[in-house]
Amino acid sequence: MNYDIIVIGSGPGGYVAAIRAAQLGFKVAVVERAELGGICLNWGCIPTKALLKSAGVFQYLKHAADYGIVAGEAKADFPAIIKRSRDVADQMSKGIQFLLKKNKVEHLQGFGKVKPGKIVEVTDDASVKTEYAANHIILATGTRSRELPNLKQDGKKIIGYREAMTLPFQPKSMVVVGSGAIGSEFAYFYHSIGTEVTLIEVLPNIVPIEDEEVSKALERSFKKSGMKVMAGVSVEKVDTKGNGCRVTVKTKKGEEIIACDIVLSAVGVATNIEGIGIEDVGIATERGKITVDEFYKTNVDGYYAIGDIVKGPALAHVASHEGIICVEKIAGKDVEPLDYGNIPGCTYTHPEIASVGMTEKAAKEAGYEILTGKFPFTASGKATASGARDGFIKVIFDAKYGEWLGAHMIGENVTELIAEVVVARKLETTGKEIIEAVHPHPTMSEAIMEAVAVAYGECVHL
Repeated sequence: MNYDIIVIGSGPGGYVAAIRAAQLGFKVAVVERAELGGICLNWGCIPTKALLKSAGVFQYLKHAADYGIVAGEAKADFPAIIKRSRDVADQMSKGIQFLLKKNKVEHLQGFGKVKPGKIVEVTDDASVKTEYAANHIILATGTRSRELPNLKQDGKKIIGYREAMTLPFQPKSMVVVGSGAIGSEFAYFYHSIGTEVTLIEVLPNIVPIEDEEVSKALERSFKKSGMKVMAGVSVEKVDTKGNGCRVTVKTKKGEEIIACDIVLSAVGVATNIEGIGIEDVGIATERGKITVDEFYKTNVDGYYAIGDIVKGPALAHVASHEGIICVEKIAGKDVEPLDYGNIPGCTYTHPEIASVGMTEKAAKEAGYEILTGKFPFTASGKATASGARDGFIKVIFDAKYGEWLGAHMIGENVTELIAEVVVARKLETTGKEIIEAVHPHPTMSEAIMEAVAVAYGECVHL
């Protein structure tokens, strides 16, 4: 059977590329061996946010008296929390199935492998192989949890993010190794519902890609809540003999052993490019990722790659935009390459973190003379009324030309606020224009305007 475009992988890169291609009039098929929606919808972005919502509700109930509400003792029903998360993931996956059918995108169930001559071989659950031809083949096979040699996952005592979402019981204690978005979110979730959590990061600061002030603020918040945070510490080995685990860590003061029930390895992701035929086709790779041009074409005509398997941030919204750009370029449309300097990142801990553009340190190292403004939520009427005074919004401008270099936020719902900065930077909006744009009061969003006003020496509320 022939198609115009075959997409291998149905994650937020793959299914979005397929649907957009169908909208453009192409005959499209998606190859997927597991659940439609990929890791993001089934084992990543969506189900983790469901878990975090349950944790947030639990925390609200525990602190109901702070809002003048008398409530009984709240208890976390761990199996029910896990079930709700899985139900949400299932609902979203069914939504993708509906969207594919609506747009007449065919789903080829099985494992996809590319072959020379623009051929895709699909092996189904019965090991039956079927070949399909296409004018264009897009690889969107995503990533999996990365394993370290001294931190091999057994799925029971040393686990990855998939197992962390479906544990049959709530562990009494957990060591989380790695404090990126995945590690920090799971550390917050389990700690919030009563698990004793130790968060370990080998680099000097947790959430290490964030602005240093944001990293320090999250560390303070975690420690204030009772979580143990160890930065600048390496895990040497894990002994899983007997009951639980004994984690040997190396600190500045020497080695220390931490006992726990479960170790969650959250040390990043590895690309799913093995066994999919790229060597047979001659598709080039570099450092574990497929090499592509600015429109996601590989070195072999007719073959493309998007999402986590190419260079760039491993984020769902990045993969989706890459997929759209890729198929629109195939369709002959006039498209612009993606601006990787204006990609927002979000971490859904409590408080939340959101950022885009350069950190203050990066801006200085790049040689910019900068203006910075920081507005704390302690000065925000909405944050105070909501009982969410932790955090701040920090903005960075080029002092010479007024270019908005970056913004870094930590606080309640800041993941919903960052888009204003992304759009403003896309439109090359100046700080003065942000100050003059009327922001509604009282809202958390007006703190963006206030932070910009601080940078330009015009803030009234500090």
